Amino acid sequence: MFSTRVLLLTGIQTLNGRSQNPGRLPYDPETALESQVIQPDWEAPSPPTDLIFDDGEPLESNRHRIAMNVLIRSTQQGLSGRPDSFAGGNMFVYYSRNQAMNRDFRGPDFFAVLGVESDRERQGWVVWEEDGRYPDVIVELLSPSTAAVDKGVKKDLYEQTFKTRNYYVFDPFEPTSLEGWSLDLTHGYQPLSPNDQGWLWCEALGLWLGTWEGAIDREPMTGSCHWLRLYDREGNLVLLPEEAAQQRAEQEKQRAEQEKQRAEQEKQRADRLAAKLQELGVDPSTLSQE
Repeated sequence: MFSTRVLLLTGIQTLNGRSQNPGRLPYDPETALESQVIQPDWEAPSPPTDLIFDDGEPLESNRHRIAMNVLIRSTQQGLSGRPDSFAGGNMFVYYSRNQAMNRDFRGPDFFAVLGVESDRERQGWVVWEEDGRYPDVIVELLSPSTAAVDKGVKKDLYEQTFKTRNYYVFDPFEPTSLEGWSLDLTHGYQPLSPNDQGWLWCEALGLWLGTWEGAIDREPMTGSCHWLRLYDREGNLVLLPEEAAQQRAEQEKQRAEQEKQRAEQEKQRADRLAAKLQELGVDPSTLSQE
């Protein structure tokens, strides 16, 4: 609560122009209606500090957990040239005092933010501690129990309050379930059209989102399944750190094998030359001494 002081009129003129306040200054129509409102210093309520960052609810399945981590790690790889980026998952996003007080938890399965400090310790994403920054990209991993909310209430929140540039949904158990939207500030979320591979472009990240078939972290136990992965502009898969390390090891092994083959070829040429010289009656060892 705060008080307001108002400077009132000093004189009120009657219809015949005479003042009803004798002895005071004559009525001035240009100044008599002026009033000044002075508000004392006022401080906004402090944001809540007793924030909860874990509601104890696990992800829908082991595949959902791995899928989330795949998105986080591949985004970190894909944005390795952007030290001002952050990728997180299954973290609460606090965006208003009322939301925090009402314990209205909102935790995207995956989100990425650009133009922020990347090396800060974060238990969650607290908008008022991040200079008002909201996620630029959000992905929700669907399940039968969450699909309606992810495509309804959450989609509306990300569109109207977060103003998140790109929003995607994908069910790890349904390979053709990928959908995405791009934010138009006038018309709201507009659906993204897939390319020939069924991938969707992410303008915020400058990368494609598409499926990849294989096994990750022994999931599934047998065979393979479809994972939501990132691809660069040229269509190359953005590798996970362990995949990149394996690729480097294989390339190093190939280089070593090629070097071994070159050395063997050199030895074979030298042996053929020595044999030819011996046929001509020349001792190859004498040539090296000369």
